[in-house]
Formats: sequence, structure tokens, C-alpha cells
Amino acid sequence: MLDDVDRRLLRLLQADPTRGVPDLADATGLTPARITRRLDRLREDRILKSSHAVINWAALGYAVSVSLRITLDKTVSRAFDEFITAARQVPEVIEIQTFLGRIDVRLSLIAKDLPDYQRIYREQVLTLPHIADIEALMTVASVKSDESLPL
Repeated sequence: MLDDVDRRLLRLLQADPTRGVPDLADATGLTPARITRRLDRLREDRILKSSHAVINWAALGYAVSVSLRITLDKTVSRAFDEFITAARQVPEVIEIQTFLGRIDVRLSLIAKDLPDYQRIYREQVLTLPHIADIEALMTVASVKSDESLPL
């Protein structure tokens, strides 16, 4: 289970995932070796999954962000697996989530502009297998995008 030092380490990493072991050791009062062991344990316990860059897609020219809510044809036994395998091949799909309920899958998709989105939608999304219904929601503004939790 997590102790106070583990929680502090996680808070520090949530605030700045690029912090190195020596900096984390200074901030917690532990030795770098103890920090390394704790980080290894947090990774082994799958509490600390990864450290990754958060990319500002708009700064790279991707001005359109769309959330596609998809209902699959569940009369096909392998519909989920086949759909997800195919959706993973669409480069502009940056997130895939599955749900219980009326909506089966949500895809987050980015495009450079509306004509680019229309091309991706017609040529790649609509060709994905087993789609029974699809609803597109275009992002107007991202009000909050934060995976940090109080620890």
C-alpha cells in the first residue's frame, strides 16, 4: 500500500514528470537509491504506468479535434475485436475507449482542418468494420485536461 513518501513522489511526478531521481531525492529527503527502489516498486505494482509527453496538437497544425461515439453491430461475435484492431491502424486516432451501455466505443481523432477531417472520416472511419451507428462531436474548447488526482 502507499505510504506518505509514495504519495509525495506521485504528487511530484504529476506536477513534473521530467524530474530526475536526484531532484526527487532532494524533495523527499531520501537517497537516490531509495527513490529508485520506490519508483521501481510503483512501476511493478502498476501504480506508475509511464511518463510521456503531452503534445499540443494545434501547435503542430492539427486544428480539428473530434470525438466519435460509435455503436457496433453486436450480431457479429468478434465485432469489438475486429473494430478495435482496424481503428488502431488509423494514424489520426489518438485515443480509443470502450464503454458499457448504448455507446460501445469512443474514438478521439485529430485532423489538420475540416477538409482533412472529411477525408479521414470518409476514407478511414466509415470503412471500419461493424459500425451500426456513429455520432461525431467536434471539440470547441478544452476546458480541463488533467489526469492529476489529489494524493
